[in-house]
Amino acid sequence: QVQLVESGGSLVQAGGSLRLSCAASGRTFSNYNMAWFRQAPGKEREFVAAFITSRAGTNYADSVKGRFTISRDNAKNTVYLQMNSLKPEDTAVYYCAAAPKDFSRSSTYYTRGSAYNYWGQGTQVTVSS
Repeated sequence: QVQLVESGGSLVQAGGSLRLSCAASGRTFSNYNMAWFRQAPGKEREFVAAFITSRAGTNYADSVKGRFTISRDNAKNTVYLQMNSLKPEDTAVYYCAAAPKDFSRSSTYYTRGSAYNYWGQGTQVTVSS
């Protein structure tokens, strides 16, 4: 089992920045690919960003490329999402997710929610115009 706890969500004005954190516990953090997803009211959950250890790279949704950066600190068992130039359409509950490393899977695979076994409880980000 892996437990994930997100923090850092807040109300921010458009153009502002936030950094979300996701603290993991329970298993060897470095053995997991980590990702952020989000869900806005009335919408389906969508992929935001992934740090794919098994592919030594990152992946971003087109809507956040150039504005958001995912990173991880294995020593702290934490993954971060730095969000800059925030827009009202970024308003959502942001979820952290973890999936065991699988070298047979493509980067695209890890943009799917079904790829992830563990999820946090979410943190609310609200961007005002």
